[in-house]
Amino acid sequence: MIAHRELRSICHMSIGTNNLVSAADFYKQLLPVLQIELVCEYEHALAFGKGYPEFWVQVPFDQQQATSGNGVHIGFVATTKKQVDDFYMKGIALGAKCNGKPGPRKEYGEPYYGCFLIDLDGNKIEASYWQINKE
Repeated sequence: MIAHRELRSICHMSIGTNNLVSAADFYKQLLPVLQIELVCEYEHALAFGKGYPEFWVQVPFDQQQATSGNGVHIGFVATTKKQVDDFYMKGIALGAKCNGKPGPRKEYGEPYYGCFLIDLDGNKIEASYWQINKE
């Protein structure tokens, strides 16, 4: 996986947290639904990915309060509609807030199926499946 990172447009992304312990518990349980695993863990940060640290959750470097961005969200790849549904249900069970139940979104086009959650720190996260070939 690391060998293929040069094919990506974005190296990694990170979100801030005000409670790394809670965020760690949340993401360590949620992301495996999408086969995304913890890649590395530090005192101030965690990194998740599929063999490469693509998604970081960390205490802000400047030690100020972590805040979420209006208009910003992180979209995770799901490989099936069931993964989208499972991501949503697991997230809700872990304390996330619904920001869009699983389903198609006509504004995103026919192949899209996804859901949106607000995590414990107010960050908007998405799981989406793009059905290019009919199932």
